[in-house]
Amino acid sequence: MRLVTVAHGTRKATGNEVARAVTAAAGERLGVAAVASYVELSEPLFEDVVAASDEPTVAVPLLLSTGFHIRQDLPRMAQAAGGPLQLGRPLGPHALLADAQVLRLREAGAVPGAPLVLVAAGSSDELATRDLDRAADLLARAWGGPVRVATLSARGERPAAVVRPGDVVSPYLLSPGFFADRLRRECLDLGASLVADVIGPHDLVVDLLVRRTTAQAAALPG
Repeated sequence: MRLVTVAHGTRKATGNEVARAVTAAAGERLGVAAVASYVELSEPLFEDVVAASDEPTVAVPLLLSTGFHIRQDLPRMAQAAGGPLQLGRPLGPHALLADAQVLRLREAGAVPGAPLVLVAAGSSDELATRDLDRAADLLARAWGGPVRVATLSARGERPAAVVRPGDVVSPYLLSPGFFADRLRRECLDLGASLVADVIGPHDLVVDLLVRRTTAQAAALPG
């Protein structure tokens, strides 16, 4: 068995390194071959990776909510697989991701319980809105205070309508890139007191990836 992760992909090299780092760490813990792939904008592409081997494969999307890629792109690409493939659900929302967000906030100097806004890239899929609401609930529980939600595109309210002077901001993003740069710039311009780092290759993300891989491996044929 091998593990193949699939992230969105970005033109920013450091953003693509996050997927490679968490994938390599999870593969090492599990003792299996592990390859990071991408939907677009970076290589190797998911479709090419799964088509290149007939080995049983667990595929875990490194995406934080449901959306077009989860519901349409990845199932279509998975049809190219050369062998048995178990394609899982998105990585988030999950309590371990919320815990990682809190740690990033504290690293940035935020005080637990301070007014907090979760900002995501956004999606046109209505199920993504449900996932973001769940992510905010999990973050509020871990943070110890209410969490408001904004998105940079598609469904949802924009930061300009949500972020208030003095708020702290938690990016609901796994990797640096275009959205992370835009999020930081917009929220600071709106008066946010600080913007935490993206979730990144945190040990808690690796823990979650190991859990998902183990669970999906049990569903592989044989």
